Amino acid sequence: MSAHQPTGRNVWSTALGHAAVKLHLVIFGTFAVVMVCIGLSAVKLVLIPILIALLLTAAISPLVHFLQRRRIPKSAATFISLLTCLTVLLGTGAAVAYSIYTQWNELRANSEAGLARLAETIAQSPLPFSEQQLRQARDNAFRSITDGMSVSDAFAALNTVATFLTALLLMIVVLFFFLKDGQSMWAFLIRPLKGDRSARAARAGREAVETMGAYVRGISIIAFIDAAGIGLAMVLLGVPLALPLTAIIFLGGFIPVIGATVTGLLAVLVAFVTNGAGTALALAVAVVLVQQLEGNLLQPVIMGKSVKLHPLVVLLALAVGAILAGIIGAILAVPVAAVIWTVVKSWNTERDPTWQKS
Repeated sequence: MSAHQPTGRNVWSTALGHAAVKLHLVIFGTFAVVMVCIGLSAVKLVLIPILIALLLTAAISPLVHFLQRRRIPKSAATFISLLTCLTVLLGTGAAVAYSIYTQWNELRANSEAGLARLAETIAQSPLPFSEQQLRQARDNAFRSITDGMSVSDAFAALNTVATFLTALLLMIVVLFFFLKDGQSMWAFLIRPLKGDRSARAARAGREAVETMGAYVRGISIIAFIDAAGIGLAMVLLGVPLALPLTAIIFLGGFIPVIGATVTGLLAVLVAFVTNGAGTALALAVAVVLVQQLEGNLLQPVIMGKSVKLHPLVVLLALAVGAILAGIIGAILAVPVAAVIWTVVKSWNTERDPTWQKS
């Protein structure tokens, strides 16, 4: 072999070799991420109920422990906690549905009048739309909402309902067993680990549950305050469907950064269509004030350092979650990212303080 001919080791130690290694790592890493995303998308019907059950477990488990301290058996405490959670969720959903049903005719009449005003305003503007085109688009939109469904649409709706009920039942069953036997399940999973690895895994599990619980409780409080503030403004301004819009804003509050803002703008749009520009402007001011209160006071005080993620990480997590599973994915993305980061930090901690000798 010539003295000037590089050996196998020298090839990879050159700048070109380092670049090739980095390129291969990027390619394989990207491929792995894509394959993981495809796999998660394929099993999302099972994965999403499990993730929701995990988050609810972290949020509800303090109630289970409270009931157990009152000498209530664990199974009974779990059942009472689960029943309380389901009653609150289903009761809220029923109240929202009833509000929409009772105000639907009023909303439609106000919406038709508001859209007519909007069409007239746009027709008089420099935009290239005639009043006839806008009126036709409005009529088509209302016709698509009020016309009956075809047979294929009915079957598609039935399939969607069946899928939702299946996922809901799975979530309830998994939630019950997580609340009842979650600690023993985790102990069983980490049993093959020995020594320091077992201690790290146990610590990571505890801190992951604490992070999930802190996130769910904190984001719930923030979403409630957002919804209450904007909902009160809608009631005072006489915006129709204030209760269902408040519920939508509450759900939007579970999507950090953008959720409450987007749903607040939806309420502003309804106010504009039904009550006019003055009401919409006043509601927009209320939405901005509530968002400023949330960003500058509520987030730092309520969330604290329990969920500390860079805004870019939050936005990327939201994007990935929305791509994989839509709105539900966006809601679950940030707590999942926070838990992953918590587990990584906990695992890299050198030693569990409880193991240190006194």
